Amino acid sequence: MAVDTDVLSAGIRRPASAGHFYVMPLNKPPLKRVALLLLTVVPALAWAVVRPVRVLMPEWNGVTCVDSMVCVDDASKTAEAQALYTEAAEFVGKNVAPISGVPRIVFCASEACAAKFGLGARSAVTFGTVGTVVGPRAWKAYYVRHEIIHYVQAKQFGVVALLAKPSWFVEGMAYGLSEDPRAPLAEPFEGYRRAFRSWYTTVGKDRLWVEGARL
Repeated sequence: MAVDTDVLSAGIRRPASAGHFYVMPLNKPPLKRVALLLLTVVPALAWAVVRPVRVLMPEWNGVTCVDSMVCVDDASKTAEAQALYTEAAEFVGKNVAPISGVPRIVFCASEACAAKFGLGARSAVTFGTVGTVVGPRAWKAYYVRHEIIHYVQAKQFGVVALLAKPSWFVEGMAYGLSEDPRAPLAEPFEGYRRAFRSWYTTVGKDRLWVEGARL
């Protein structure tokens, strides 16, 4: 059977003469339409599925950012959140390393807030250099110091390189240098802290990042 390849200008399929038929062309969507679709659908999908993305725009999740550093879901706790942030930033800057940039911390006083940011069973979590979420159980100085140390690690090594570092170094440093008073920690974290402290005594503060880069 022969196929007439003439394309109708209107793109409408019409009967052909006996023994022949027309094939309606498949039109490709314009690039602008595809780009618009990607710009609208992909961010919305990321927002719905990848909850850490929400730290980029925490106000969309029902919290209030009192400045570029501190966000809260309970305005009555603003002063407490700011005090925790200030103490932790000063502590880490003095005892660990100068802080480059401005780490953002979302302080959730409720479990509902923590759930919106995907905290799950964790007390607090830091997403590279994007930001930190502190859950209702982590409103303590050593918790906030711990998370800012993770932020400093990401700034020092880069987020991708940090992912390749051994856990005893990454978590051991955060537990060990934050002066977390809990002892012993649940395993494997107590083992991580012990391993880091042993390593740290051999390198000292001055060579912490140089030697850490080699791990």
